[in-house]
Amino acid sequence: MLVTKLKVRDFRSHELAELDVGPAITVLHGDNGSGKTNLLEAVFIACTGRSFRTSADRELVRFGAQLARLELYGEGPDGAHEIAVGISPGEARRFHVDRSPVARLLDVEIRPLVTVFSPDRLELVKGTPALRRAHIDQVVCALWPARMASRRSLGQALAQRNALLTRIRAGQASSESLGAWDTEVGRHGIAVMDDRRSAVALLAPRFGEIADSLGLDGGPELVYRPRSLATTAQELTAEITARRATDLDRGFSSHGPHRDDLRLARGGRELRSYGSQGQQRLGLLALLLAEREAIADSRGRAPLLLLDDVTSELDPERRQRLIDLLGAQGAKGAQSIITTTDLGQLPSRGQMELIAVPSGVSQTTSLAA
Repeated sequence: MLVTKLKVRDFRSHELAELDVGPAITVLHGDNGSGKTNLLEAVFIACTGRSFRTSADRELVRFGAQLARLELYGEGPDGAHEIAVGISPGEARRFHVDRSPVARLLDVEIRPLVTVFSPDRLELVKGTPALRRAHIDQVVCALWPARMASRRSLGQALAQRNALLTRIRAGQASSESLGAWDTEVGRHGIAVMDDRRSAVALLAPRFGEIADSLGLDGGPELVYRPRSLATTAQELTAEITARRATDLDRGFSSHGPHRDDLRLARGGRELRSYGSQGQQRLGLLALLLAEREAIADSRGRAPLLLLDDVTSELDPERRQRLIDLLGAQGAKGAQSIITTTDLGQLPSRGQMELIAVPSGVSQTTSLAA
């Protein structure tokens, strides 16, 4: 589905706003506090049902209002579609697709795939392995939706094993009963490891090429770092079983794919520890753009890319390289929405739809190029 329009009512700072989205690159420009990021967030919620900024619905509804409503319009191969989201604090969010209620947007086939870059997402590079594990699992689900079940089953098996460890430490169960859950973690864990390995194998060449084209020199690389060297469920189960004493002492499962990591590096050194802020930003951009290409090849449609304040720490040459990459992907039908406070940071603006977002705490605005 190619996104064409967003409408919001009583969302964040916007009383009422309509945003026309171009077929390739759309740029939202305006002063700080004008609500540019709010519009990106609204698009993301309309595509996924959740925010990339908060889990508190009260923050999403304009001050003084009771309900926020988002409407996203687009064109698919089979015609026009509409996605609507109703947000009311204290109540479950309400989703409608083509005016019919749905339980979850993530289960809707026609919804636009979406990914987002924001300054906060640099934690994906700088933060804990858990963030990178969760991210690569999301990529696996975007590439191969049917494989989502393996990750869910692993999480359930780990939760059951950890609960049993707690009961054994309390003298309420026998350690012999761990055997069944060792096997379950091994069985589902090896499937998750295989999925992660396959995803990174698809992404790594693209990551290196895109990172290099963005100016991240020194041999950029993306590497899957599993905690286990096991290649079969039996081998992983044996490793987990061998660590029972340690797990009983600590009270949790200490070994398995829930301890894996994803390594972003240049020159053999991790960006997490040795990269500058600008290099980390380029690494994150390269990862998101590589994922976009891989998903487009796998699913036949590229995710909509939301880029919040992406150019502020890039030099002019790297800004140009980024815009060139986005333009090349846009020529293949991939949409991007960029926010900026300074149009001077965006070269080659002839290939973009430029939309000014006026300042104001409460806005009633129609935004079009």
